[in-house]
Amino acid sequence: MSDETPSDRRRGDGQWSPIDTLQQLPALVVLERFPVPVLAISDDGTILFANSAFADMLGHPAQHVLTLAYSEIFQIAPDRGSPVPSIRARGEHLVELRHADGSTVRAQVSHSALRRDDDRLVLVVFHDLTERLWLEEI
Repeated sequence: MSDETPSDRRRGDGQWSPIDTLQQLPALVVLERFPVPVLAISDDGTILFANSAFADMLGHPAQHVLTLAYSEIFQIAPDRGSPVPSIRARGEHLVELRHADGSTVRAQVSHSALRRDDDRLVLVVFHDLTERLWLEEI
């Protein structure tokens, strides 16, 4: 048994290589630390994960986003059924989101990082285009 602690490994004091360190990072920690808005939505529309950048983009406290329904975030939500097939089928496209102050946030949404047909969720990133699109309209 090694006397090495997890913080030793993170600092690089142990025997772990950089790739070992990367492989040991918890996915949710990595997603939270991304500087771009990240959102995971289940097939029933439940918000499973939203990082701080996503919450900031919509003007909500980070934990509050997890209490919202898909239809409370996306201005044009599917009429019925799961949002997952819709997001997966459309791939990268422009969406309109509801900001906490009632304004519209226009953002480019990515293809889902989860690509298997049997995945019951999508994991996407956003690029806020609100200001750029607003300036183009002037």
